[in-house]
Amino acid sequence: MSRTLHLALSAYGVGGPGQHGLWKDPRVPVNASVDINYYIRQAKTAEQALFDAYFIVDSQFINAGYPAHYLNRLEPLTLLSAVATHTRSLGLVGTASSTYNSPFNLARRFASLDQISGGRAGWNVVTSFDTQTSRNYGLDEHLDYATRYGRALEAVQVIRGLWDSYEDDAFPADVERNLFLDPTRLHALNHVGEHFTVAGPLNLARSPQGQPVIFQAGVSDEGRDLAARVAEGIYAPGESLEQAQAYFRDVKARAAALGREPDHVVIFVGASPVIGGTDAEAHRISREIFDADNDFDRKLAFLGRAFGAYDFTRHDLDAPFPDIAHLAEKGGRTHGLKIVQRARETGQTLRQVVETVTEYRPSPFTGAPDTVADTIEHWFQTAATDGLNLRFRTFDDLDRFVADVVPLLQKRGLFRTEYEGDTLRENLGLPFPANRHTLAREAAAAGAEDAA
Repeated sequence: MSRTLHLALSAYGVGGPGQHGLWKDPRVPVNASVDINYYIRQAKTAEQALFDAYFIVDSQFINAGYPAHYLNRLEPLTLLSAVATHTRSLGLVGTASSTYNSPFNLARRFASLDQISGGRAGWNVVTSFDTQTSRNYGLDEHLDYATRYGRALEAVQVIRGLWDSYEDDAFPADVERNLFLDPTRLHALNHVGEHFTVAGPLNLARSPQGQPVIFQAGVSDEGRDLAARVAEGIYAPGESLEQAQAYFRDVKARAAALGREPDHVVIFVGASPVIGGTDAEAHRISREIFDADNDFDRKLAFLGRAFGAYDFTRHDLDAPFPDIAHLAEKGGRTHGLKIVQRARETGQTLRQVVETVTEYRPSPFTGAPDTVADTIEHWFQTAATDGLNLRFRTFDDLDRFVADVVPLLQKRGLFRTEYEGDTLRENLGLPFPANRHTLAREAAAAGAEDAA
């Protein structure tokens, strides 16, 4: 089976992590993060370039030290519902927390987006990175890691069950028989589990792709296990080729060990290409971008996110890094514990930790168009990724990638020249999920026939 490169576009408006100064760029409207026309224009450009999906990240806690985009942005499913009416084939993937949403509401909202878009919705399952989110939902404490991931797995199972409430032929709408719904094709869920009790059924039919596509972005063991069990698309780290290859091998192997087809787990490595007329020009632009965003106070403030929005300003910058490993246990544990461990091993001060964590690291996808295309091809061909989840600072950067790099990928036979279909599943090469009740009924009928 030949592989096809997949491309997704991730939107950050006036600037997310590592883009603290982007809001000052005159090419970026200061209201970009809440301007639906900004997102529609991005999505239409991505669709014209035949990208697989448009991805919206989210979080539900902020303080004044967060990046500009986090401070004032639209809710993902509301945003994507508007974008859906201006696109036809582009997948629409929204982030929503399994920790702070009920399964029934999530099932209904994503199924609605799937219907509105004609089968192009995807759910990026998160367990909520920001520990302080709990206080926005009436809880004093953020759930621990094991509870959050156990809840996430059960939430996905419940939601998939709700998405199967109606079989595909449930609505004959037969006027002569006065039969709008065939009641034998409607099924309650009646789920009683460790975290949820949900009766169902869901009051919405299946879309042309059957069910929205499940995405996930876990790095920890718990996150990788969840991805291997339920994810059909994965947003993966990509700081280096070796790291990406190791992650790719690990998650695909975990999926195979669970009896899943590894090719039905599509991995997107995060990438922020910087393109210039020459490699030297691209690297100069990359360094200029870093220097323009090199605001120590904002980097210090954002470092606290991995530790439950911890306020590091209470510490002496030139004293040893504080012992706050326990705060990472309920937040960004993998990233936070790595920071603490490295600081202990090297004896770094708080200032040195901030500088190390945020030091200049040019994107591997930096260079002239040919160089960027070469790097993408190499990562794809050496099993580091199935595709890229692309982030661009401005429309100019997006347009340049579309004009100068995408044609090279197409010429090399790596990337499509037309969409495979109009649903996200078709374009990702994922199978249509048969309704579980239909399968059970057909199996029972086949068994009865064999018995006869």
